[in-house]
Amino acid sequence: MSHVKKTREGVRVRLETEETALVRALMEQLLALLGDAPDADGELASIGISENTTAPDDPVLARLFPDAYRDDGEAAGEFRRYTEMGLRDGKREAAETVLGALRQEGTDAVLDEKQAQAWLRALNDVRLALGTRLDITEDWYEQAESMDPRDSRAPMFAAYDWLTMLQESLVRAL
Repeated sequence: MSHVKKTREGVRVRLETEETALVRALMEQLLALLGDAPDADGELASIGISENTTAPDDPVLARLFPDAYRDDGEAAGEFRRYTEMGLRDGKREAAETVLGALRQEGTDAVLDEKQAQAWLRALNDVRLALGTRLDITEDWYEQAESMDPRDSRAPMFAAYDWLTMLQESLVRAL
């Protein structure tokens, strides 16, 4: 069972082998969803400005990169153009920080403040992605409790719940 504790050295995160495998798989899926960093061929791309001004079609990406201005498409597009590349880079870096701390036979890592914050961001992104795919609402807990264990969504609801507890443990440790 996972364990998160504040120590003198930082925040110690201990994950069982199965928990480590789950976090690794979810972080790898997140990275695949975010895609590779774009080539910085153009002058604007090299300074983090994208030509893209439209919201993603994928509901998960739309949740991870929401429009800043819901009632003003032009302003939302301009905001996206100037911020999305940087946001994607930050999400990739956070997921890679988590992956860098994971071991094969379970994880026992001590995170400094910056790494712990990256873990929080990456766990939040994975929870947002799962929550969107599962259509999580405020009554999700009741829905999960009454779910048939053979329902194909049951393991993902359990993963969502466990990630929530892991994230809360990190917040409390910080």
